[in-house]
Amino acid sequence: MTVKLNDKAFEHAKHLVGKGQTTKDERDDWSEHAPTAAEQNAYLDKHGWNDYSLWFLGVDDEMDEETKGHYEFPYGDFRRVHRCGVISAESRAAQYNHTDIQQALEKIHELLDGDHA
Repeated sequence: MTVKLNDKAFEHAKHLVGKGQTTKDERDDWSEHAPTAAEQNAYLDKHGWNDYSLWFLGVDDEMDEETKGHYEFPYGDFRRVHRCGVISAESRAAQYNHTDIQQALEKIHELLDGDHA
C-alpha cells in the first residue's frame, strides 16, 4: 500500500482555515464528529468523488479512485475543518510513518492553534 499526500485536499484545508470554516474542538471529539458512513454516502451522492476527495489528506494509489478505500486521513465533516480530526489524523500519520501527510497536518494544526510543538 502506497499512501501519499493529497495536495488538493491540503490546499482545500488551508483555504477553509483561512476562511474560518473550522471547529476548534477537543482532541477526543473526533469519534463523535467524524462523518458516518451514511453521511459519507450522502455527500458522495450529492457532490461526487472529486469533492469527496478534498476532505482526505491521504490517498492510497493502489486503490481505485472511486472507492472509499482510496481516501485516508479525514480532517473535517464536509463543511468545516475539525481540530479533533486534524489531531487524530496527525497522530495516525506519525504512527504509520507517512511523513509528508504528518507534516501537512502539522501545518494545518499550526494554522488552527498557532505553534503547537
